[in-house]
Amino acid sequence: MTHTLLRKGNSFKLFILTVFIIFSGSVKAQSFDQVMSKGKIRGNFQLDMQYYQEDTIIGAEEVPERILSNGFLNLVYTNGGFSAGFRYESYMNALLGFPEGYQGNGIPYRYASFDQKQFSITVGNFYEQFGNGLAFRTYEERGLGYDNAMDGIRIKYRPLKGVEITGLTGKQRLFFDYGEGIVRGLDADVYMNDLIPRLKESKTRILLGASAVSKYQADQDSRFVLPENVALFGGRANITRGRFNLNTEYAYKVNDPSADNNFIYRPGEALFIQTSYSQKGLGIVLAAKRNDNMSFRSDRGESLQNLLINFIPALTKQHTYNLLATLYPYATQLNGEMAFQADLIYKFKKGTLLGGKRGMDIQLNYSTANNLDTTRLNDEDGKRLGYEADYFDVGEVYFKDFNVMLTKKFSSKVKGRFTYANLVYDQDVIEGKPGAPKIYANIGIADVTYKFDIRNSIRTEAQFLITEQDQGDWATLLIEYSYSPHWFVAFLDQYNYGNPDPSKRVHYYNGSFGYNDKGNRITLSYGRQRAGIFCVGGVCRVVPASSGVFLSITSSF
Repeated sequence: MTHTLLRKGNSFKLFILTVFIIFSGSVKAQSFDQVMSKGKIRGNFQLDMQYYQEDTIIGAEEVPERILSNGFLNLVYTNGGFSAGFRYESYMNALLGFPEGYQGNGIPYRYASFDQKQFSITVGNFYEQFGNGLAFRTYEERGLGYDNAMDGIRIKYRPLKGVEITGLTGKQRLFFDYGEGIVRGLDADVYMNDLIPRLKESKTRILLGASAVSKYQADQDSRFVLPENVALFGGRANITRGRFNLNTEYAYKVNDPSADNNFIYRPGEALFIQTSYSQKGLGIVLAAKRNDNMSFRSDRGESLQNLLINFIPALTKQHTYNLLATLYPYATQLNGEMAFQADLIYKFKKGTLLGGKRGMDIQLNYSTANNLDTTRLNDEDGKRLGYEADYFDVGEVYFKDFNVMLTKKFSSKVKGRFTYANLVYDQDVIEGKPGAPKIYANIGIADVTYKFDIRNSIRTEAQFLITEQDQGDWATLLIEYSYSPHWFVAFLDQYNYGNPDPSKRVHYYNGSFGYNDKGNRITLSYGRQRAGIFCVGGVCRVVPASSGVFLSITSSF
């Protein structure tokens, strides 16, 4: 079994031996020590550890182990066009909220790569993305416990200037094992201005791309006749002229019955369009997306975030403030949605009525995600197409976010950032809570920093969320003192003061301090963690309530 080899370290020994053989062949009579001395080694380390205590007030249950931890070490060796590396990971046991598959330790990521003028070859593990990811994207998001890295072979070939072709095959990582299906992909990028001489000096820059991805998984289902080979095709264009940019991509997937779509045989498709304009003091971005039945996994029976081959981006603003980022974040609906986003950034110049003495920045953002307008079909004919959908009609609202942010420097010592947001949030769809009402919320945030001198500063945040649904009103207060460049200390309190149930009007307090020194950082905190959803880029995981001491150590070299 693959995961057994990884845990015992046999695969790593084989990997090191293979790298040495390759290297020794390329350097002829040089010794291993001589080879290593000519290259560079870099890496990074992280350890997150928490001591858990029971807290019945917030619903934090007792943890048998008391202490849980996640840790990893990345090491990368480079020498000219050659590189090799590995990542050791340890989950003893994993922090609460991480997928249960992360247990124990091992080396689930190791690779060797060689790059020259026309060819780049990678064997082992790798991450890759075709275009915007509608056809293929493997990546890691450590905070979510998400990693769908490929294990196989990837070849990049540059036959002509301006043309790059990528081919790959392998399996996807599933915790300390691999998914059942085999993934194969072919992608091409063509930079038209480099390929066609007469376009070389053109002010219009054109990039065209095309992708083809397929998966193979044996049909062992006793209920249906399932396709063992499923293909997805895509095309894209990125056009830039002066201050304007247009980025668009379309992908089509043949029928792919799976647990996600209740094993219907309807094809899938996705369209992404984004256009932008920028100049000094002004930036505008408009984006639209439509995806229909586009869940694409290397194992048709998997769920949650496991073994996703492609990536459907969420057209929503990625908030960083506590109440906006953790209470009601949006998760992309893979089976179907139509989304729009508009973003405007404008800088009021110094000396103007609104700019004042030091100027002012304003950012306006509006995003919405809606269901597709569908009509359910009668599947008694055996076709099992599930439904039909009008391409341009929009269904009910899943999520809506209008927000405005003002950034103003009042003096050489005081800087403020003020945010207002209005949210609509469908708990039924996004969180899977049947019958739960839609949430309508207003959020206000004031973030002010006072700089005493070059080293000392204090930052305060006051946040309020007002809603008549769900858990009612919330408030958050943060005070953070920094002594640059090494020390900081902070206190945060998130208070559910408007909960309809008086016994649940709880303070979620947290105190922390940390030390930074070049590439090293140590953070120690104590407090409560509210149960909820944590999301990055439309990919989410559920976080349970917890209480205790948290230690994080990171280092890079």
